[in-house]
Amino acid sequence: MSVKRFFIITFCFFLCSGLPVALASLGPADELKPTLNKIIDILSDSNLAGKEHKEERRAKIMAIAVKGFDFPEMAKLVLGTTWNNIDQQQQNHFEELFTKLLENTYIGKLESYSGQEVKFEEERIKGDKAKVSTVIDNNGIAIPVHYVMLQKESSWKVYDINIEGVSLVRNFREQFKSILRKEQFAGLVKVLEEKNASFSTEDIE
Repeated sequence: MSVKRFFIITFCFFLCSGLPVALASLGPADELKPTLNKIIDILSDSNLAGKEHKEERRAKIMAIAVKGFDFPEMAKLVLGTTWNNIDQQQQNHFEELFTKLLENTYIGKLESYSGQEVKFEEERIKGDKAKVSTVIDNNGIAIPVHYVMLQKESSWKVYDINIEGVSLVRNFREQFKSILRKEQFAGLVKVLEEKNASFSTEDIE
């Protein structure tokens, strides 16, 4: 699967991002489902539509996403063994850059939402890990999306997404591994900083 196709498909993952609720007895699928309506409400709100409301709209979406996605765990996984060779400050900075990259990349796709439906198919739990399987109906094309989740402090959070057999974490890890091999951690940080800055430049133009 090409990176472009992976990005186009994965905008749908935000539609099912989990929002932890007060009842600790709820399973991972039950924590994923409520967010769908909240995200759709944001996308359907005419007061938040248009480029002029982009910052506010994305802030609202990310406020939901950060509660349902374990961005620190994702950052650690995509960096691989390099994570253990950098200090706390570097880890925090990388986490911020990676989270911003996901926001810039995927919320942009999410904003093109046009009524795709998500059907929850199956939930599998093993210890503190789970996989929630869904199918996205994208104009008659069924796209299987699996959310890999981890239970922390009685809440289930997504730390990987598998779409058509492609893992989001593995996809980024392979891309970053190539950069790390040639330019080390400092080089990867520079690449991410420049990539995120390029999105800001696009907003100005």
